[in-house]
Amino acid sequence: MIKVTLPDNSVREYEQGASALDVAKSISEGLARNVLAAEVNGEVWDATRSLPTESNLKLLTWNDADGKSTYWHSSAHLLAEALEALYPGVKLGIGPAIENGFYYDVDFGDHEFSSEDLPKVEAKMAELAKQKNEYKRQEISKSDAVKYYEEKGDEYKLDLLSGLEDGSITFYHQGNFTDLCRGPHIPNTGFIKSVKLMSVAGAYWRGDEKNKMLTRIYGITFPKKKELDEYLERLEEAKKRDHRKLGQELDLFTFSQKVGQGLPMWLPKGTVLRERLTAFLKKAQTRLGYLPVVTPHIGGKELYVTSGHYAKYGEDSFQPIHTPNEGEEYLLKPMNCPHHCEIYKSRPRSYRDLPIRMAEFGTVYRYEQSGELHGLTRVRSFTQDDAHIFCRPDQVKEEFAKVIDLVLYVFKSLGFEDYVAQVSLRDLEDRSKYIGDENLWEEAERNIQEVAKEKGLNTIIEYGEAAFYGPKLDFMVRDALGRSWQLGTIQVDYQLPNRFELEYKDSDNTMKRPVMIHRAPFGSLERFIAILIEHTGGNFPLWLSPEQFVVLPVSDKYNDYAQEVAFMLQENDIEGYVDDRNEKIGRKIRDAEVQKVPFMLIVGEKEEESKAVSVRRKGEGDLGTMEVKAFVDFFKEEAKV
Repeated sequence: MIKVTLPDNSVREYEQGASALDVAKSISEGLARNVLAAEVNGEVWDATRSLPTESNLKLLTWNDADGKSTYWHSSAHLLAEALEALYPGVKLGIGPAIENGFYYDVDFGDHEFSSEDLPKVEAKMAELAKQKNEYKRQEISKSDAVKYYEEKGDEYKLDLLSGLEDGSITFYHQGNFTDLCRGPHIPNTGFIKSVKLMSVAGAYWRGDEKNKMLTRIYGITFPKKKELDEYLERLEEAKKRDHRKLGQELDLFTFSQKVGQGLPMWLPKGTVLRERLTAFLKKAQTRLGYLPVVTPHIGGKELYVTSGHYAKYGEDSFQPIHTPNEGEEYLLKPMNCPHHCEIYKSRPRSYRDLPIRMAEFGTVYRYEQSGELHGLTRVRSFTQDDAHIFCRPDQVKEEFAKVIDLVLYVFKSLGFEDYVAQVSLRDLEDRSKYIGDENLWEEAERNIQEVAKEKGLNTIIEYGEAAFYGPKLDFMVRDALGRSWQLGTIQVDYQLPNRFELEYKDSDNTMKRPVMIHRAPFGSLERFIAILIEHTGGNFPLWLSPEQFVVLPVSDKYNDYAQEVAFMLQENDIEGYVDDRNEKIGRKIRDAEVQKVPFMLIVGEKEEESKAVSVRRKGEGDLGTMEVKAFVDFFKEEAKV
């Protein structure tokens, strides 16, 4: 018999060979019909796979992230099966699940595949799904796997096999389809009810521009048609909110091929938006004792060699800048922390000086492949709301907790209420990608988890997501469309102080190493603003709106009074403009609504006589007539952060 421990700690016994699906059936047939996969001793398995002698078992359904991921990975295999049936001879790359759905990279050879072919493939997938073919796992030797793909003539799978070890290779079969895959998969294709192939794109094999360009087909599937319909509705809403579209319509930012890919330029209204966000955080930071610093946009190569960033990212970043002096090299600044280490080192420090909190809105440069660039969310030049706290080891938890409070204040002020704190730790097995002392890593990881627990954060642990120099707490925020984004980040770092030989004189007159905390509540202004645009649909909080009012004279006779009103408001730090175009008032109101201006102040004969404005609020309509001073008071109350 085998022992199975369920999440409620109850223990059940089953005969050898029993699977997670058998366990589900023993509980209820209804549950079994919904089981997609299983978590067995911390690993996600096929629900049909025989369980080990002792198992901690969690049954996974559509409501579990790993259940969805398994479902979408299996759907990628169904897509590949349909493609092989429709286009004999195609060669397959990889087909993983992604956050929403899946994709498969395919080499179609001489066939020109386009989005027009997607409905035909969808229909084939639906036909195959109805066959309810089982996903069957097969362990296979490397030599047999190589032989299979040599005979098939699929160089992409052979390339993948070259990096795998004998004894760790599995095939999965369903219907007439076989794929090299670690799994896991859902029990059978019948679980896949609604299919939608979304788009076709190009993707270099293994993400390397030197390799062949494959066709990447994106798709998504659901257990119910209703869920697919709801998803497609959300997508339509997302298109309306796309920051690239709204950024252009609202005159916030632009790109130029001559300036260069991934290098955004901020227009006047976008610049005001940036400056308001910056001022908001600077004010909060000042209250918490942060000290402003400014560092250059370039740094000597040796700076990044010392920090370890050059060895880690140098080859994939912008290439060194050479000066007329032989052997002298500089790099565009890819991050601010090495500069801040040198500022710390510029004078002797005492334990009484700590913590020292340095803050900089520093612009950095990183070379992203052109295929990865996307509006403001993936760029080559961006500004980080960066700060580095240098503190004693006994101050780490307190400082970390204060940063959490700051991040949560930022989220609350900007309307991000749905978030999860991701504790990003080292890979459990591969420690080669991390630098520094094992004991310090363990202390840092323990500190982060303890503070997150003390703060009552809703946390998840992700192994392998730590920075190369230390663990971190990443805030995963869900926006108005239900999408998850990584925004604020806090990182504990015992390594850079060692590499830069940073010191302070302790109370016993010995020299000690400070601990460094990296933090960025926004992450980067560019990415944060992109997400904020889409989260709000361009309807920013009142205090943040670049243009907070527009004065609309009903005819040119009242243009002078309109300008007088605008001046009075601007004197009270309320920003806006006068629309004195020779247009009807209805047209002016519609245009202001499109530009998402919060307040429209209409002025005519009555308003001029009483020194008032007729107030109209976007989305609410007419609020009545107010004296200008009364409107100022009303506005300031409404605009409080």
